[in-house]
Amino acid sequence: MLAKVRSAALVGLDAHLVDVEVDISGGLPQFSVVGLPDATVKESRDRVRSALKNTGFHFPAKRITVNLAPAGVKKEGSGLDLAIAVGILVAEEVIPQSMVDKRVLVGELSLDGRVRPIMGALSFALACRAGYDLLLPADNGAEAALVDGISAYPLHSLPEAVEFLKGNQAIVPSCSNHALLESARTTEDEDYCDVRGQDHAKRALEVAASGGHNVLMVGPPGSGKTMLARRLPSILPLLESEEAIETTRIHSVAGQLAPDRPLLTVRPFRAPHHSISDAGLVGGGTVPKPGEVSLAHNGVLFLDESPEFKRGVLEGLRQPLEDGHMILTRASGTLKYPARFMLIAAMNPCPCGYYGDRTRPCICTVTQIRRYRAKLSGPLLDRLDIHLDVPPVPVRELRTELPAPEGSAAIRSRVVAARERQRRRYRSDGIYTNAQLKPRMIKRYCGLDQPAQELLEQAMARLRLSARAHGRILRVARTIADLAGSERIETVHIAEAIQYRSFDRNPEL
Repeated sequence: MLAKVRSAALVGLDAHLVDVEVDISGGLPQFSVVGLPDATVKESRDRVRSALKNTGFHFPAKRITVNLAPAGVKKEGSGLDLAIAVGILVAEEVIPQSMVDKRVLVGELSLDGRVRPIMGALSFALACRAGYDLLLPADNGAEAALVDGISAYPLHSLPEAVEFLKGNQAIVPSCSNHALLESARTTEDEDYCDVRGQDHAKRALEVAASGGHNVLMVGPPGSGKTMLARRLPSILPLLESEEAIETTRIHSVAGQLAPDRPLLTVRPFRAPHHSISDAGLVGGGTVPKPGEVSLAHNGVLFLDESPEFKRGVLEGLRQPLEDGHMILTRASGTLKYPARFMLIAAMNPCPCGYYGDRTRPCICTVTQIRRYRAKLSGPLLDRLDIHLDVPPVPVRELRTELPAPEGSAAIRSRVVAARERQRRRYRSDGIYTNAQLKPRMIKRYCGLDQPAQELLEQAMARLRLSARAHGRILRVARTIADLAGSERIETVHIAEAIQYRSFDRNPEL
């Protein structure tokens, strides 16, 4: 008998519906899976056979052919196990065909028949909005329930799925506790009230957060660069619902979603080690997966000791920094992953770390300093809007009896207000922050009066900045003006923006 069950397979971030066709006919016992399956799908034959036998169902000693349609789409992962097992039972007339017609089944089977969790449950739920019910592992139920308009039925075992499909057992669809999720939106572990001194650096990061600008921090070891960067998400606006689902979807596909947190409510902070590979940072691999740039989507990507990263790895950041997405082209096709993040890069001023330090002498030669700084290419530096000096903190500012510095909540309120001004200004342009301003938009939104224009031209000539750096300064100045509540960019705003190009002030290096 021929049976047809619907399942789904991941291609990049998207889930595509798959028709699982099962034919059982006479002949020598054989179990074959066709339709461009990968090794994991081929192994499902053994898992399905054992799961059926160990749960008391009859496994037919006949010729079993499973076709995964459309055959032109490569099927990856173990989420097709449940659909294949149910398809065999439908072909054996244990389950009526009519009970699976409008349902999508995904899940991995263990040998004892338990339904194990899968990656990408949120993508599967989004694919079911075309009018299908979703049957999936119970551990993924809360994640799938985040999608409105579908019924997600949680399953613990294969016998439970069979009894439900036969109509002998009722299962309540999963639901997400949105109130609980909303209450967790403001739970950051880090706060800027822990940071002593570094008022200039905190001001620069406030500007960066307000406009979505990328930052390069340069300072000696122990000056607080990592501490400042880790607290940046605490001053960013809270994730909106669409942003939260989009971010959660990426982490789910990558297998980075914690079982007890079906929805990411805090902006991600990713800090990969400098030994990371190209595929690890931008995405890819034999089975393409999102890289760190995509996992940092709607959040912060922090590269500590950035010159220690391989040159090719750093240059791979140029496309996502410019376009807000990462395109991976392989022989099998092209995948597009979102990658709109704030980049915070940190480095020492020289190999020993103490160039320009008043307390410790630098032992590096000019050639060594030049070689060290050249590890960050000019095109990459131009894409970093703010270049920030982070000097050592004086000991007197570390005294515990001093008043606590301003906390993240107060800074966030100013950041949110500035972002709201930008949202209103650009509502007809399809962008949300000043960092996204295109060159044609700069002329319209970043006009300068004569004194401000003269100051900028003098700085461009003295620092020998590129045309791209010119645009970066104007974008940062626009953000500073938004923080001040000014509709026009004034001379003081340009002056502050120029200060944030500190890496360009030593042309001899």
